[in-house]
Amino acid sequence: MRIHHHIGRRTRSGLLAGLLAATSALAMGIAVAQPGTAEAAASLRSLADAKGRDIGFALDPNRLSESPYKQIADAEFNLVVAENAMKWEVTEPNRNQFSFGQGDAVVNYAVGSNKKVYGHTLVWHNQMPGWTSNLSGSDLLAAMKNHIAGVAGHYKGKVFAWDVVNEAFADGGSGGRRDSILQQRIGNSWIEEAFRAARAADPDAKLCINDYSTDGINAKSTAIYNLVKDFKSRGVPIDCVGFQAHLIIGQVPGDMQANLQRFTDLGVDVRVTELDIRMSTPANSSKLATQAADYKKVMNICLAVARCQGVTVWGITDKYSWIPGTFPGEGAALIWDENYAPKPAYQAVAEALGSGTTPTTPAPTTPVPTTPVPTTPAPTTPAPTTPAPNGSCTVTYVPNSWGNGFTAEIRIRNDGPDPVNAWSFGFYFTAGQQVTNAWNATVSQSGTQVLARNASYNGAVAVGGTVSFGFQGTHTGSNPSPTSFTFNGKVCANG
Repeated sequence: MRIHHHIGRRTRSGLLAGLLAATSALAMGIAVAQPGTAEAAASLRSLADAKGRDIGFALDPNRLSESPYKQIADAEFNLVVAENAMKWEVTEPNRNQFSFGQGDAVVNYAVGSNKKVYGHTLVWHNQMPGWTSNLSGSDLLAAMKNHIAGVAGHYKGKVFAWDVVNEAFADGGSGGRRDSILQQRIGNSWIEEAFRAARAADPDAKLCINDYSTDGINAKSTAIYNLVKDFKSRGVPIDCVGFQAHLIIGQVPGDMQANLQRFTDLGVDVRVTELDIRMSTPANSSKLATQAADYKKVMNICLAVARCQGVTVWGITDKYSWIPGTFPGEGAALIWDENYAPKPAYQAVAEALGSGTTPTTPAPTTPVPTTPVPTTPAPTTPAPTTPAPNGSCTVTYVPNSWGNGFTAEIRIRNDGPDPVNAWSFGFYFTAGQQVTNAWNATVSQSGTQVLARNASYNGAVAVGGTVSFGFQGTHTGSNPSPTSFTFNGKVCANG
């Protein structure tokens, strides 16, 4: 796919690819846990789920054949946005001839990995198909509305929110509209027309306007603020505002939280939609520490604003970042490096979301942490009774439910008397719940019985030590927590 790079925008994108990545990280002065020496960390996904927030990434579906890319995508995110696959030139390359192959690949991946899909983008002055360039104003308006109806209609019920209009305002201090073909030929009404068309195509989708260099209070963000205020006063459908947040280390706006808050005070949601934080390259430990602090700051800002729905990073790995091609001499903007090693920014995001642990470094042959599990229909027979705890282990089961889905984080403490070098962990569901994927363990399910086994890197648990893993599942309205657990065949107490 052709990818257009431009100021203030795009990229692509954990886990480690292997010991080579760990070695390179250590050479830069970055602390990396070694296999079997630290408790496995909770994923960003599970931490965000527990906070009721989105943690997303921009997906190029062609990268899913690359194992570490897919491993991270599967395990670490609960939201996916198409990097380029849903843009106008891709979805309608010829007038009235729609092409949804790439976009459908994004949606199918999201469905298969239980992620939400955020649509990007219905109308943008860039990456428009060539056939639009010679249309008159009235014909361009008709083509735009028809395009929105075709794309939003195709993904109705699959995409929960759309960047309806992207980058409609000019750079600099004027706060005016961008002098695009849409603005020139249709006039000021084109943004409103786009939002009304999107609402007609999918009445249930959240409709957003998205832009860059609007993270702080400035002329450009104020122009969008005034547009939203006008739309809300006149009943023009708009539900949310996206702040791209393509930032430079050390330059997170001091008034970013106040800026996001003033938009939510108008009655719309906000989200950080395309976060990356670049630096002059090569990276070093000092720059990476500043970057980590900035990532944590942005995450904390979102968490402090009640209607901030979440944060999406514009890619996974520096290997595929758009930054070096647009800003020569700059890069290293994402939270995994070119070898898929988690950078200090990964830990910073995890800490902001509530984790105090360090991501474990898998060995080179570590299997995919997010393990698909067969969805065997649950029998109607009750779970067998389990004997009383024998004092050798304590389990904490922390669920988080929504709709017909849920996640659970399980922490197991080895109360002795002996350390273990490998473990299996079992329990029973009582209401037909089904595990769909897991992290930091290999999980299988047969009927009501669920069995988890350690990953290659977290089998050793000292006396008094703990290990954790998590999984995602589905339920049909009732989701009671399991009450009995076994660890290497011994019955655990509930923590």
